[in-house]
Amino acid sequence: MTSPRRALVVVDVQQEYFDGPLQIQHPPREESLAHVTRAMDLATEEGLPVVVVQHELPEGAPVFAVGSAGWALHPEVEKRLQPGWKRASKDKGSVFAGTDVAEWLAEQGVDTVTVVGFMTNNCDIATAVEAEGLGLAAEVLSDASGAIHLANEVGKVPAEVLHETLLVLLHSNFAAVATTETWASAVRAGEPLPKSDLGASAMQGRAAFAG
Repeated sequence: MTSPRRALVVVDVQQEYFDGPLQIQHPPREESLAHVTRAMDLATEEGLPVVVVQHELPEGAPVFAVGSAGWALHPEVEKRLQPGWKRASKDKGSVFAGTDVAEWLAEQGVDTVTVVGFMTNNCDIATAVEAEGLGLAAEVLSDASGAIHLANEVGKVPAEVLHETLLVLLHSNFAAVATTETWASAVRAGEPLPKSDLGASAMQGRAAFAG
């Protein structure tokens, strides 16, 4: 079994998700933050490459306006930043879109990205999906991410249902989904996380809803 060459990708852990209109609703944002920072601390201990990404829109934008309070990284993330880590700003969902993150990861010899941060229903899923096209394996930490309640002309979904549904979707094809604790054990052991696939998930789904 080949050991993964991992990098931790910390996605948009910014004040907008704690104090702004995009407040994370599930899991509780302070709990998910604690898992994000634990993953960052482990990455430091194990010498993993780390990418810290910040969503950034022009001045005057309703959210993530550059220089605004909501645009700022959470202080618990800010104080952990290391000189050798990659910093990136983006204005789209995926951390790879319009950035040089993929090139930097290639320079580090990375073949697996571990995604933490916000939101499950936007930037996390976009990043995991684009990773596939770049030839990178993806991992998403279920308790170090989070979703918001959504409602629009199509319907409404509570954050807990949205988060859990997207994790099932991700694990069926795009990413290995695990808790931070399980991931930490895999990192220390130099092992990949187990992942399902679409065929197996489909068969298990049929069995789960038979009759």
